[in-house]
Amino acid sequence: MTARKVLVVEDERTIADAVAARLRAEGFEVEIAGDGPAAVEAARRTQPDAIVLDVMLPGFDGLEVCRRIQAERAVPVLMLTARDDETDLLIGLAVGADDYLTKPFSMRELSARVHALLRRATRNSAPAAPAASEMLRLGDLEINLAERRVLRAGVEAQLTPTEFDLLVHLAGRPRTVLPRERLLAEVWGWADASGTRTVDSHIKGLRRKLGADLIRTVHGVGYALEVQK
Repeated sequence: MTARKVLVVEDERTIADAVAARLRAEGFEVEIAGDGPAAVEAARRTQPDAIVLDVMLPGFDGLEVCRRIQAERAVPVLMLTARDDETDLLIGLAVGADDYLTKPFSMRELSARVHALLRRATRNSAPAAPAASEMLRLGDLEINLAERRVLRAGVEAQLTPTEFDLLVHLAGRPRTVLPRERLLAEVWGWADASGTRTVDSHIKGLRRKLGADLIRTVHGVGYALEVQK
């Protein structure tokens, strides 16, 4: 079986080497880039299966790297940020990042996140089983499952792959409150509840793109999709 390829983009060499060593030990083929332009070039050349991407980079930052790479080819991205800055996180998710980790992080957690991203990517690219319907319609919300397109009140919204998967999961159980931990397990494929803020950030992205009234927060529990008349 061909080794999966991961591009590690990090300008701090000690961190880059440590991440690369851990991923290579788990059987991945790894390449390292240390700045924005080198990262975009490496992504074009190596066509990685996943990218571990630091936000703060010389040349141009990780947000611009993500934007340029995703414009050419969709690829799962795990962003690394030195700050627990919600603005950076929301922008990162908006330009196509699937997940994020705040420094300092454990190599075990980083590895688990990369494996989860690749499992989801594999699941999403697999041929779909015949479905009773390839379209979900809930009030003014339309979700085309086959084409992975979403419209609300006739206006198309540009969702990231993770945002789409999360929306479909909520739409499959309208008005049902789904706990953050369950969403992490079923959408992200995580076995633990250490990343509930990831869920919160993606929900904010969906609200920004589809309207604040679409998803209801049940404080201390989770989220429910509200069917609009």
